[in-house]
Amino acid sequence: MPVFISYSHQDKKFVDQLAAQLVRNKVNVWLDRWELKVGDSLISKVQDAIVGASALLVILSKSSVASEWCKKELNGGLMRELTERRVVVLPVVLDDCDIPLFLREKMYADFRTDFDSGLRSVLEAVAAINTEAQGRVDAPEWHTDWSIDWGDLRGELFAMSLTMVEAAQSQPYSVLSLVDFVANEDATERYMHLRKKGKDAEARRNIIKKFINFIDGDSLTFLFKDNFAQRREIIFPGDEADEMYIVKIESRWMGQDTGRDVIYRLGDALRQIFRQMEEVAFRP
Repeated sequence: MPVFISYSHQDKKFVDQLAAQLVRNKVNVWLDRWELKVGDSLISKVQDAIVGASALLVILSKSSVASEWCKKELNGGLMRELTERRVVVLPVVLDDCDIPLFLREKMYADFRTDFDSGLRSVLEAVAAINTEAQGRVDAPEWHTDWSIDWGDLRGELFAMSLTMVEAAQSQPYSVLSLVDFVANEDATERYMHLRKKGKDAEARRNIIKKFINFIDGDSLTFLFKDNFAQRREIIFPGDEADEMYIVKIESRWMGQDTGRDVIYRLGDALRQIFRQMEEVAFRP
């Protein structure tokens, strides 16, 4: 999900510099001059972008706080904060201006004296917003690093891949697991519909939630006796009768062989990851 930049075109030079630095740091940016084409509906395109953005980077300057259009974009972001119960609006102060009332209690990235310092603040804030797609689950005896990516399989079917590495805190080994979800045509159509409404992150969480609810408590437990990969394939239904998902799982034990078998409960790890995703999504 991109980061939407709300700004006054009088601040175009600064915004171009900031956007270029964000892209260089692998941040997906939505900037009107990059996205809009001749003939596009301005209101419709901007509204869809605000709804679908992971965050709104609001550039505060003398020009922007006086702009009625910027005020509408800010209001859209603040409404999302109220309904989604999480941080959406990230203020960026460009010059000494009258900060809008509902932003005065927020920390902001300050570019008034030092561009590099302001940029670091923005990158840290964006990273915190976007961690729904990756993270670390810590426990007393182990931790799991995880990451999710998604896209269209051969340009037709929706696919999502979850990569997990669980490492024991006091043992010289880890377990690598790949969990691939592939939707059928009906499930893909539903996901695309939700994506157009800016609810794609919610849809991805729902797929994982339904899978966790579908499997039994111990159905995803692996017993490793050697380093060879173990594979499972599970089919489970979506929200509607014709929606189906195929889940292909590959898990392997890596690191030093201690001479003992290793039990790995992948189902428990998925539950921990899902809880963390929800905590990020609904962070107040």
